[in-house]
Amino acid sequence: MTLRSLSSLFSLLVLAPAIAQTTPVTTSASGNVLVSTATQAPGTLSREEFLLSLTRDLSAHFNVEGEMQLEMARPWSPPTRSAIRWDVNVLDYPSTLSASMLVRCRLLGDAAESNEITVVVRASVWRDVWVARQPIVIGASFDPAVLDTRRVDVLRERDVLPAGTGDRSFVFARGVGAGRPLTWRDIVRRPLVKKGEIVEVSATNGSLLVTMKALAMENGGKGETISVRNPESQKNFAAVIVDEKRVQVRF
Repeated sequence: MTLRSLSSLFSLLVLAPAIAQTTPVTTSASGNVLVSTATQAPGTLSREEFLLSLTRDLSAHFNVEGEMQLEMARPWSPPTRSAIRWDVNVLDYPSTLSASMLVRCRLLGDAAESNEITVVVRASVWRDVWVARQPIVIGASFDPAVLDTRRVDVLRERDVLPAGTGDRSFVFARGVGAGRPLTWRDIVRRPLVKKGEIVEVSATNGSLLVTMKALAMENGGKGETISVRNPESQKNFAAVIVDEKRVQVRF
């Protein structure tokens, strides 16, 4: 046997198994195909593959902001048949995104229906939220420079304030202890109009502009609708705050 023949035989014996074990993985346009390859041996649908597909689907359906994670609430029972390619199609979505959800799915093996299943999943969505670095007093201006961030599950702490939200048009409506995540109840728009103040009211109808003075009956920030009183008729009407001590009636 020549040296070249020995080299060829060595290549067949050593490299062929490695080539046979190489398994390219592709994904369908829908993103729910879990395995699709010409050389992959048929197999069943694993728990991890099912959760991966379901996580992608629910994240897109609910337009989730953050990192969604799912866990099975009960032991996983894989399909009894084998297939090269598996699809997971959600048939009934939960009405709302919550920490525990019931989801009905259809499993397709090699494009043929395998079975329908209903699963209970525990969900979490992780996002960075604002945390008070030091105690904050009521009336203080909202300032991200004095805040920290922390990653929390917003499905269990639903009212928390996402990092990146809020600006100096907000003030604190109540005191906040150091280390506590901020919530939407902690902040309000800085009042541009205060109860008891005389405000300028403008009303437009086409090219017609009418202005008058009125008494503010409540506090409010920019863009908020408050009740104001006509000092002559003593009648109240609604107006939108557009600037400091200025409101507008919209028709």
